[in-house]
Amino acid sequence: MDVRYINPFLSGAMEVLNTMGGVSLQPGKPYIKKNAKAMGDVSGIIGISGEAVGSLSVSFTFGLIKAVMKNMLGDDITQVDDDVRDAVGEITNMISGSARRVLSDEGLSLKAGIPSIVDGKDHTIKHLVSNPTLVIPFDSPDGKVVVEVCMDS
Repeated sequence: MDVRYINPFLSGAMEVLNTMGGVSLQPGKPYIKKNAKAMGDVSGIIGISGEAVGSLSVSFTFGLIKAVMKNMLGDDITQVDDDVRDAVGEITNMISGSARRVLSDEGLSLKAGIPSIVDGKDHTIKHLVSNPTLVIPFDSPDGKVVVEVCMDS
């Protein structure tokens, strides 16, 4: 995968979750994913098309999405429900939009689909292309979020 994809998605996740979710993230070292298992309790997945094709997923641990929901809406959630799924979808869409804007400024025109949400213990993520999947892990005091990017340029 083209390394120019890393920073727009990394900075997009940090910006969106700080601005919208009120959480500060510490990025970990990116690596290539070895299996389809999601690294969180609830995940948003969105397809990307245009001058490159692929997908983005954003997987939250319950602790982090609970903090995000509290900061965004004042809600104390006890489980993943429709409101949580909607929030994960919107956050995934916003991270995608932020990264696509940066890549557009670099001359790469991309569009995004509508996010799908998957949750539950040990759920899996199937990306749209079979290229290696780049994983960008983030830590926060409330939990973890993992951004996965799989693109075919």
